[in-house]
Amino acid sequence: MIDFINSTLRFATPLIFASMGGLLCERAGIATICIEGIILVSAFTSAAFDYYSSSPWLSLGAALLVGGVFMLLHAFLTVRVKSDPIISAITVNLLASGMTPLLMKLLFSNSTNTPSLPQENRFLPVFIPFLSSFPIIRHFSNHLSLVYLAILLPFVIQITLTNTRWGLRLIAAGDGPEALVTSGVSLNHTRFVALFLGGCLMAFSGSYLAIGHSSQFIRDMSAGRGFIALAAIIIGKWQPIPTLVACVFFGFTDALQIELQSSEMLNLILPAQFIQSLPYVISLVVLVFAMGRAKPPLAIGQTSR
Repeated sequence: MIDFINSTLRFATPLIFASMGGLLCERAGIATICIEGIILVSAFTSAAFDYYSSSPWLSLGAALLVGGVFMLLHAFLTVRVKSDPIISAITVNLLASGMTPLLMKLLFSNSTNTPSLPQENRFLPVFIPFLSSFPIIRHFSNHLSLVYLAILLPFVIQITLTNTRWGLRLIAAGDGPEALVTSGVSLNHTRFVALFLGGCLMAFSGSYLAIGHSSQFIRDMSAGRGFIALAAIIIGKWQPIPTLVACVFFGFTDALQIELQSSEMLNLILPAQFIQSLPYVISLVVLVFAMGRAKPPLAIGQTSR
């Protein structure tokens, strides 16, 4: 049971980072279906930097910068050029999907995956030593440091949105941009900052997948996680804590399908492909029931004036 919970947390971690980044962008009033592309470019950047520098923390910093820059491209197209946010996001996804295998071919002579990274280059667990003396806590003390950061992040964002001036301005950018402009605050600046920070948070997801989870970058390794993260945002009604719960639930379904694949009897009844598709099927079903009750930020999908 403990192993299953730990597996759930590991699978939920990239979803939490991706959904928190997307939540910041969407609360600012910018539709963000380009999470998938940001995960891809940040994962590749992290793996490439780690291969050449042997420093996972330097690689994480490079991934955050690239993720933020790619989201600035989305911000430029939607806020400055005033293009349709959906078309802009699709452009970012296609650019990421096509650029990563090209760069892999140039840097590693292989368009499928990067070389394997040394195990010792993974993010080391960070835990307070004296807490390990508690039996219950000790069972959950062997995760990578990014797992703990992911669990803490939604609470930090909740406090930021509701108790800081910048957070309130961010909410106003999504729910009442006219009121924000009337008060003398730059709507464009608020959205640019929100999208850059959102891209950085999404990049944590890619870096975790490439260095902490797989120890290499594999072509299209995001595997739909960006869209599942977007579903978690909708299910969570654009609120950090409910979105965290949705991500943990999706992590649970991912861990469940791994567990089910190990059952020889079940594999005789159901094809492996059906079991592997369970997280996506469950995401779709839950989204269908949650979508009708979810109310997005009022200005989402609108370009700034």
